[in-house]
Amino acid sequence: MLNLLKTHFGFDQFRPLQEEIIRCVMAQRDAFVLMPTGGGKSLCFQLPALMMPGLTLVISPLISLMKDQVDALQANGIPAEFINSTLTRAEIAKIQADARLGNTKILYAAPERLILPEFQLFLKKIQVSLIAIDESHCISEWGHDFRPDYLNLKMLRDIFPEVPVMALTATATQRVREDILHQLSLDQAKIFISSFNRPNLSYIVLSKKDSYGQLIEILREHQNESAIIYCFSRKDTENLAADLREEGLKALPYHAGLESEERRTNQEKFIRDEAQIIVATIAFGMGIDKPDVRLVIHYHLPKSIEGYYQETGRAGRDGLPSKCILFYSSADAIKQQYFIRQIEDESERKNAYRKLDQMVEYCELATCRRHHLLSYFGEDYQQESCNGCDICLSPPEKFDATIISQKIMSAIIRTGQRFGMNYIIDVLLGAKNKNIIERDHHRLSVYGIVNDFSKDDLRRIISQLLSRNLIEKSGAEYPILALSQRGQDFLKEREEIRLPKFFSIAKLSSPSDAVDADYDRELFEELRLLRKRIADEQGVPPFVVFGDLALRQMALYLPQSEESFSRISGVGEQKLKQYGKIFMEVIQTYAKENNLREKIIPVKRSAKSRRIKREGSTYQETKKLIIQKMSLEEMATVRGLAPSTIAAHIEKLASFGEEIDIDYLRPPVEKFEIIKAAFKKSGGTALSPVREILGEDFSFEELRIARLFIK
Repeated sequence: MLNLLKTHFGFDQFRPLQEEIIRCVMAQRDAFVLMPTGGGKSLCFQLPALMMPGLTLVISPLISLMKDQVDALQANGIPAEFINSTLTRAEIAKIQADARLGNTKILYAAPERLILPEFQLFLKKIQVSLIAIDESHCISEWGHDFRPDYLNLKMLRDIFPEVPVMALTATATQRVREDILHQLSLDQAKIFISSFNRPNLSYIVLSKKDSYGQLIEILREHQNESAIIYCFSRKDTENLAADLREEGLKALPYHAGLESEERRTNQEKFIRDEAQIIVATIAFGMGIDKPDVRLVIHYHLPKSIEGYYQETGRAGRDGLPSKCILFYSSADAIKQQYFIRQIEDESERKNAYRKLDQMVEYCELATCRRHHLLSYFGEDYQQESCNGCDICLSPPEKFDATIISQKIMSAIIRTGQRFGMNYIIDVLLGAKNKNIIERDHHRLSVYGIVNDFSKDDLRRIISQLLSRNLIEKSGAEYPILALSQRGQDFLKEREEIRLPKFFSIAKLSSPSDAVDADYDRELFEELRLLRKRIADEQGVPPFVVFGDLALRQMALYLPQSEESFSRISGVGEQKLKQYGKIFMEVIQTYAKENNLREKIIPVKRSAKSRRIKREGSTYQETKKLIIQKMSLEEMATVRGLAPSTIAAHIEKLASFGEEIDIDYLRPPVEKFEIIKAAFKKSGGTALSPVREILGEDFSFEELRIARLFIK
């Protein structure tokens, strides 16, 4: 076994449980293997396949993962093939012929292929020594990724009653485990459960404020490293990938709606490091066996803890430190609730609500995230601090929350313990809600008694009270809050409670922290002295020249060109012209003496700017017609829009620095001079006063275009 391990896989020793699992199936026993992504599940069936006389059949749901694994096996000198919908009939016939001749040791197939009579006939004609069912949680309706095709796998027991079966998964709760064993008739299987802990992964939740700006900054920090970003919808993946390419980042989309050829090409580019970033849908997942993914970012909220854990598992499969970052806002949860409401099956809908609720609870934690994840999967994590999540690395300050907790719990009691979180918050904040007034709850003593906490603050406090079992929640679609026995005792005994301060989601660092922590103090001092000298010469306070933040950014990013320097906070056109050269000379000299290089300065961009620049946006469609030198009326006709809308597009394009030649749209000289005079007379830039001065001979569109040239 060790010889094969070294010869074909290049390892000197087994990882935990691998050897025991291999010995189990070699002894013709069924096995159930629960092992985290990156723990070495595949080797548990790949190595015994080399020791057994016949062929090992591997059932896998992900076409892309099949290809990766077969490529890796073939590269290791192991005869492996796959059969799926990407192959032609002739290619499949050749693979099956080779298998019948005994030339193939491992054959991958998708679960849906098992219902085809010709495939069943093929299987009966070959010697199958082991059946491995990868991603076996897909057979359970209680799992996060149920696939009806997996129910077909039951027939394998009928076709091969004597062949050992190995079921493998990286994510399964106790209930799902039991369901897998039942569905696959693995009553006598030996169960192997590895630790779910991935010590090389850091878990971080960031508040979704300027999430795009934060995302760009994170990706710049990991500039030459592979990253996967998960989004909610196919459109989100396409748009975000396009936006990242605008930033000069090599990003590609990956989702089920792409043409299979494009998906394959994007996957290849990512695996070969020709693309740094893959943006994928949460639902479709990423079946890519790439060991050096350093970042897994959830740009939108995952649907379940199992899904989240499995997706984060794509990071750091080589065991090196990697980050798992999740951007969270309650708005994402509300968006998902809308889609859950569309589910017709009641038990399925309740299950989806329960899983989403667990995901929100994880995001709003004030305790160790690793401990929470591991306990979700039934593992007891003993460490006091994991040193690998945002909460443990920067514990939030606590404050005395006794009074606000008493107010919340009193509001729950006085409204009859039959309302949800949002209603209780509305009562506490004194909202003029129709339902509150109809129920006479505006007359309660708790109505409007909170004025020192926001709605978001109260949401977080209630979440903390729920996690401490002071409040209970019941019901899936419209959950109701009530006091637990522990909560009743808390009120009766007038106990004290301390909760995390400000309820902002803890994070490892923020853009401003990064500037505070990393800027070069020595260079900062030189720039500060220069600022003081200039300020003294001009008789102004130093901050008039540049603020401290600007100097810190200069000392961090070392800008040495006008374009870079203009990105520094507080550097406008005038200051660039006035001070740019002298400050850059100091920076250049310092950088040269200390062998330092200029760093890329992240720029905050609005979503509006990205929509305007995005290829295929309505603004870009108008831009194409401007290039053709069409008149406003012609553009409006072609686009099926009003001339006023086209004029607004032109104004937006110009304001965001798009390179467009609109000189041909400028009103004739005489008219332009009249409009210019009218703007001057009106004393501002608003269109209506100018139109009143000029009358109906001048259209709003003309005035809007003319205003661009006056500016």
